[in-house]
Amino acid sequence: MATSKKEEITLAIAGVGGQGTLLASQIIGHAAVKQGFSVRISETFGMSQRGGPVVSHIRIAKNVYSPLIPLMTAELILGFEPLEALRAATRFLARGGSVIVNTRTIYPVEVNRGDMKYPPLEKMLEALKSIAGEVVTLDATSLAIKAGNPISANIVMLGALAALEKLPFKPEDLREAVRERVPREVETNLRAFDLGFQTIKEQIGK
Repeated sequence: MATSKKEEITLAIAGVGGQGTLLASQIIGHAAVKQGFSVRISETFGMSQRGGPVVSHIRIAKNVYSPLIPLMTAELILGFEPLEALRAATRFLARGGSVIVNTRTIYPVEVNRGDMKYPPLEKMLEALKSIAGEVVTLDATSLAIKAGNPISANIVMLGALAALEKLPFKPEDLREAVRERVPREVETNLRAFDLGFQTIKEQIGK
């Protein structure tokens, strides 16, 4: 399979606490290190607080020093939740960047308190398409259930990420990192990865 010709990439994973964003970041980092890259990962905005917004910054290169992504420089946003994907994209996405969105919504604290209304999904996707060069979507939660474990939606999203082939290593390298970093329910997680991969491949027609 093809792999990105770039020797470096900057991406952000946006979601809410409890969705497994940090584990997903660690799996990406594990795959990158095995292929000889330097990786820096940091997590901001309500670290691990269930229901609070979380953004994981991931920088992969032959040499990388700062873990934080400067504003408007991320080449890819992996959005585990639509509103958090939009929030991250407006802050970090570079012109022409790509966004992968899990369409399953989780209401943030502000909505549950009645301080704001949750925007319609269609409006959020329209906004993303206006600022991104590429937007692909999937219901990662439904695919995780199909794979056999609803909490493996983060692994579905990694499969979706691999399908875009924008990482500087092969999709099978990321799949193998899932096997190595998540030793429990290996077959379920690999099914989840494959479902995410296949869904996005079908969507982009590759």
